[in-house]
Amino acid sequence: MDRRSFLKTSALGGSAAAATTLAAPAYAQGKRTLTMVTTWGRGLAGVHDSAQYVADAITAMSGGDLTVDVKAAGELVGAFEVFDAVTAGQADMYHGADYYFTGQHPGYAYFTAVPFGMTPQELTNWYYHGDGHALHDELGQIFGLKSFIGGNTGPQAGGWYNKEIKGPEDFNGLKFRMPGLGGKALGKLGASVQNIPGSEVYQALSSGAIDGTEWIGPWADEKAGFQEITKTYYTAGFHEPGAALSVATNRDVFEGLSPAHQKVIEMASAAGHQWSLAQFMNNNGAALQRLQSGGVKTLEFPDSVWDAFGSATKETLDEFMGDELFAKIRGSVEESMKASSGWITKSEGAYRVQRDRVLG
Repeated sequence: MDRRSFLKTSALGGSAAAATTLAAPAYAQGKRTLTMVTTWGRGLAGVHDSAQYVADAITAMSGGDLTVDVKAAGELVGAFEVFDAVTAGQADMYHGADYYFTGQHPGYAYFTAVPFGMTPQELTNWYYHGDGHALHDELGQIFGLKSFIGGNTGPQAGGWYNKEIKGPEDFNGLKFRMPGLGGKALGKLGASVQNIPGSEVYQALSSGAIDGTEWIGPWADEKAGFQEITKTYYTAGFHEPGAALSVATNRDVFEGLSPAHQKVIEMASAAGHQWSLAQFMNNNGAALQRLQSGGVKTLEFPDSVWDAFGSATKETLDEFMGDELFAKIRGSVEESMKASSGWITKSEGAYRVQRDRVLG
């Protein structure tokens, strides 16, 4: 039995089972409705916006031939059930962060973010002009998906804590929300790492179920209200220097579309990536000022903590090198990152230093 057959007969929970009929494509006069499930709660700043932008772009670019019905997390399936729902054909496509699905394959982490990984520009270079998209597609073929990156949150903050972090030992026993391989690395420092859907993080932090959380950055974090709970905020994180979001369509559904409509999904996803990144980066600066004016203390981790993050990251990534595809993706990423970083550092990086010096 192949994976798609297995998933169609396995239990994904009551909500996913109900999707079988709800997500069935609707045809009328050559038109088609595609159901998009997401890992985002409805209204979550930026990330739900990104999903809706891609959905609206698909409808507009197809001249209304394709309509995308966006279902937020919990409306059809749970946040972490979207991958299997689409693979099984119980929904047509998902919008989400692929690092939620490292249990399916650890290589998926690279299509969101890995610790000490790529900045948004480095990721864009790799994805569109390196091996990135081809490797994303190679992973997708295993699971019956056709995937594109379709959003980006930009560099993510180090997160909100109920105490200051003065050394690596302060992570020991700390209950912290962090998905992906960054979370696995943090666990090596003794943290009790939780993987909680975004729509549930505020309640977990306010109830004391967790001692801290990363989410995205100043704008989305302010919208989530974390500053109401704690005033200790680390602005630079090691775990997601440029987190991409993905649009994945059931491969049978995708291949059943016309070439023109396939291209619409590809181009709408690419547009969503750039639009989403600009939305976050445009809003973060003003949001940070508001947080600081409201009494939030913005901090940076000491070098000893950064060193510990680095050691834990290397150990985490090395553990997956026995998987041939993971090793292939990692090698491609690191080669591209080194090539991109060399010029970016000497050009834009040097310019920024001088601009700040000259203009103050």
